[in-house]
Amino acid sequence: MAGHNKWSKIKRKKGVADAKRSKAFSRVIKEISVAVREGDSGDPEFNPRLRVALANAKGVNMPKENVERAIKKALDSGGEALLQPTYEGYGPGGIAIFVECTTDNLNRTVSSVRAIFNKKGGNLATSGSVDFLFDRKGIFVISSEDRDAEELELELIDGGAEDLDLDEELKEISITVAFEDFGNMQAKLEELSIEATSATLERIPKTTTALEIHDARKVLNLIEALEEDDDVVQVFHNLEMTDELAAALSEE
Repeated sequence: MAGHNKWSKIKRKKGVADAKRSKAFSRVIKEISVAVREGDSGDPEFNPRLRVALANAKGVNMPKENVERAIKKALDSGGEALLQPTYEGYGPGGIAIFVECTTDNLNRTVSSVRAIFNKKGGNLATSGSVDFLFDRKGIFVISSEDRDAEELELELIDGGAEDLDLDEELKEISITVAFEDFGNMQAKLEELSIEATSATLERIPKTTTALEIHDARKVLNLIEALEEDDDVVQVFHNLEMTDELAAALSEE
């Protein structure tokens, strides 16, 4: 879990450039659309998945008018289908990679994902090839400002927290829960009147693989290319984030 947290923190500390922010907005809009259609409601009070999407919208500083427009468009779409396929493969050095997408065109998405794997030295594999290497977990991020972490810990454990990670520099607490406790933690935070800055279901590697920095960069180039694709929502991997690699990335 520590390696995953280190990777997440590096990305957050580096911030979000304008191009990345635009992509983040696009992903959240798709998340809102799926939530509205699956929950058959544009009211977050009656749509738990939409509440999560709205928290993530706030986490990337999406303007309120963008959010309202996304909800309205989803309600007015008449049930236009958005599919959520996943793809599995291997990167350089045999690193396992799991890709989650949201799309209205499966042929376009699989062709694009396959092309990225091939171009960046990886290969797309069959379904189930790497899924077993990951555990599905819920990750909530909340602000640690004006909070007593020790006092809060007991409440969060009651909500299903398996792991808490306090980052003094980012002033935030990352909460990890089992997949089946995602709703419980969401309810617990609402009970405590705590608004999460992000709430996501992620795939955490059971074990990680360390590579030399040169080879690790090839894997990260593949991951970055996948993340830049408009249909890709999240990319998970089992590359070990060594101290040397973390230091190299932090200097970029």
